[in-house]
Amino acid sequence: MTKPAIGFIGLGLMGSAMVERLQAKGYHVTVLANRSRANVDAAVARGATEATSASDLAAKSDIVMLCMDTSENVESRIHGEEGVLAGLRDGAVVIDFGTSLPGSTTRIGAEMAEKGAIYLDAPLGRTPAHARDGKLNIMCAGERDGYDRVKPVLDDLGENVFHLGPLGAGHTIKLINNFFAMTTACAMSEAFAMADAAGIPRDKLYGVMSAGPLHSGMMDFVRNYAEEGRIDLAFSMANASKDVGYYRAMAEELGAQSRMSDCAENTLNEAIESGWGDRMVPEMVDFLAERIGRK
Repeated sequence: MTKPAIGFIGLGLMGSAMVERLQAKGYHVTVLANRSRANVDAAVARGATEATSASDLAAKSDIVMLCMDTSENVESRIHGEEGVLAGLRDGAVVIDFGTSLPGSTTRIGAEMAEKGAIYLDAPLGRTPAHARDGKLNIMCAGERDGYDRVKPVLDDLGENVFHLGPLGAGHTIKLINNFFAMTTACAMSEAFAMADAAGIPRDKLYGVMSAGPLHSGMMDFVRNYAEEGRIDLAFSMANASKDVGYYRAMAEELGAQSRMSDCAENTLNEAIESGWGDRMVPEMVDFLAERIGRK
C-alpha cells in the first residue's frame, strides 16, 4: 500500500528524531522549521521536501504533524493566511505531538472539523533516542476514525500507542503526568538538599527511601545526578515550569483548584529567575542545595 504523505512542523530534538524515523520507514516527509535550521537541512539531505509555509506543507500532506513547545506556537502555525487551516486537504488528519493546553486543542479541533479534517492530540513519552528507534509512548486522543487511520503510522513511531478518548484527553493526561513528575523531582531534590544540610550522605538517604514504596523512576533520575552527576532526564527547568503552569491553567479552566502544584511551580520559577532555566530538572538538586538555608 502507498504510504501517506507526511508534513512535519517543528524539528527540535524530538521532532527531528521522529522525522528521521519516518524517513527510515519509507515515508515521504515535507518539513517546516520552527526554530532549528540545521535539522531541516539534515532532513532535506535525507530526501525530505521543505515547505515554504504551513499552508504549503498542509497542501502537500495527508497527515500533518506538529511537535512544538507551546500552545501559542501551535496556534501560530494553525491560523492565518499561511497557516495549516488555509492549506488543508479534505479528509486530512492533523496531530499535535506537543504538550498543549486542552482548551486550545479542543478549539482547534472544532476549526479543523469545519474544514473537513480531523485533529488529534498525541503527546509523547520517552526521549529522542527512543523516537529514532520507534519506541515512543504515544498518548493519542480524538475521533476514533482519525485514530484508526493514522494508527499504522503511530505504530512506526511508538512502542506503546494508546487511544485515550475524546480530543483533549491526551493533553489532559500528559499535563497531569508532568505535574506529578515535576513535583516528585522537586521534592526529591529538596530531600537530597536537606540531607546535605543535616550532614547525611546522599547514598544513605537514597538507600532507605528507595527500599520502600517511594521508589520510582523519577527518584532514580534525580539520584543519578545527585550521586553521579549523570543527567538521564534531559528536560529543562523552563520546560518543566511551562508544563506545571499549563496544568494549573487547565485546572482553572475546569473550575478546579490545584493545591499541590504551587510548590513545584514556585520552586521552578525561582530557579528560572536565578538564571537556571536552561539547566536540566535533575540539577534542581544543586539549586536547592545552594539555597536550602535561605528564607
